[in-house]
Amino acid sequence: MMGRHHARTLRQLDGVELVGVADPQGDRFGCARGVPCVDDLGALLELGLDLCVVAVPAGGHEAAGVRLAEAGVHTLIEKPLADSATAARRLVHAFDQAGLVGCVGHIERYNPALQALHALLNAGDLGVIFQIATRRHGPFPSRVRDIGVVKDLAVHDLDLTAWAARSPFTSVSARTARRAGSHHEDLVAVTGLLADGTVTNHLVNWLTPLKARVITVTGERGCLVADAITATLTLYESGAAPTTWSTGDLPEGGLLLPTGPRVDPLRAQLAAFRDAVLHGTGDAVRMANGLAILEVAEACLTSARKGITIDLCPVP
Repeated sequence: MMGRHHARTLRQLDGVELVGVADPQGDRFGCARGVPCVDDLGALLELGLDLCVVAVPAGGHEAAGVRLAEAGVHTLIEKPLADSATAARRLVHAFDQAGLVGCVGHIERYNPALQALHALLNAGDLGVIFQIATRRHGPFPSRVRDIGVVKDLAVHDLDLTAWAARSPFTSVSARTARRAGSHHEDLVAVTGLLADGTVTNHLVNWLTPLKARVITVTGERGCLVADAITATLTLYESGAAPTTWSTGDLPEGGLLLPTGPRVDPLRAQLAAFRDAVLHGTGDAVRMANGLAILEVAEACLTSARKGITIDLCPVP
């Protein structure tokens, strides 16, 4: 599902040459388009790689990543970084030891609306942040078999929340359920606390026919609502606090803020990975970030299983 999009985008990216793809089921989607499509990673490595993108089921991330690290190949692994925090730690260690660029595909950070939200919060335009609430749901994805909705979908919102607030999680309390007969959880409700005191809420499921990808940030000067599907950002100003917004008169119901050009988030993500490899620059999401969010996701699952709040010890 994702590999074909990576192949198409890498082919179009300046400074990158697509030399081959690997899929044991063959080139079902016609994404090779003139370059070799081989059966496994060993054959792909024989083509001579500088960098590689891993878009396989989460259970295969560690084995593929460690082999690429041993071969000296810079690598971006699709989210979640691995199917467990233990496996993710081994990946982080492997790439650190090899002195290679290791990244994780937290693509939502590159959505124009979320980039604009991050910039406004970073500038302090909303004042003190009180609460961040996210809602992410959609139909059940038949392609996901080895992990549940927490590690597949909720990791997006956990990552976006900590990134937008520039503050790590210190505790989580969660409840999960299995309603579609799958082996893993297919819905979760999470309440979290960030190190800066921000209270967070996250509703995520695979059961709602309507897709939603929304993050709402409430602060002393108002509220910002980012929609990742429409790539829009809306401001609702607080009438009780003075503001420094330079947007003129606010119409009733909120003001749609500019979010910049409609860039392709996948292209922006892969460009950041390329720049990290070529120049050591850019805003690529490193494997250490992927590990940190996976640890929060596992704390959510532990909380749900035990019915308790889990305290985390975030790295400063």
